[in-house]
Amino acid sequence: MNVRTFCLGILALGDATGYEIRKMVSQGPFSFFSEASFGSIYPALARLTEEGLVECREEAQSKRPDKKIYRLTSAGRAALEAALQNDPGPDRTRSDFLAALLFAECVAPERIPAMVASRIAQHRTQIAALEEIADDPDLSPAARFVIEYGLQSLKAARDYLESHADGLARELAGARPAAE
Repeated sequence: MNVRTFCLGILALGDATGYEIRKMVSQGPFSFFSEASFGSIYPALARLTEEGLVECREEAQSKRPDKKIYRLTSAGRAALEAALQNDPGPDRTRSDFLAALLFAECVAPERIPAMVASRIAQHRTQIAALEEIADDPDLSPAARFVIEYGLQSLKAARDYLESHADGLARELAGARPAAE
């Protein structure tokens, strides 16, 4: 999903500052879906404001610049609904972890279990965070569905790593070419 549509979607949930949107995307509930940066969020919000899809009001703060709070307009809601009518296309999975494992033959065999253990620990942390969110009785049905989907994906990845990591390490240790 492009940053523009993502911002419209977040604002459909309630008013927010650019900083709050960025925090939701980088550390919060939307961190699983987007890697939007300050450098893309603020220009998108500016364009959305120019197009009348969001409104911006400034709120004074002491000893700090005014806070810009963005709100979705009815035209913005219509634009979001129109954008969501299109099929989103295939998910793009980019994984530094899988890229590193692809070249595992170039790594000392004893390093592989540590890499996998670290990833399993990361999955466990993410699972715990999503389970905490899933316990919220106020979640919308759509949010609950998405969280459960994410949980199942993470659990499947964790389970696969737990059941196959030792075999990979053994195969790599046996397949290592002789040093020249």
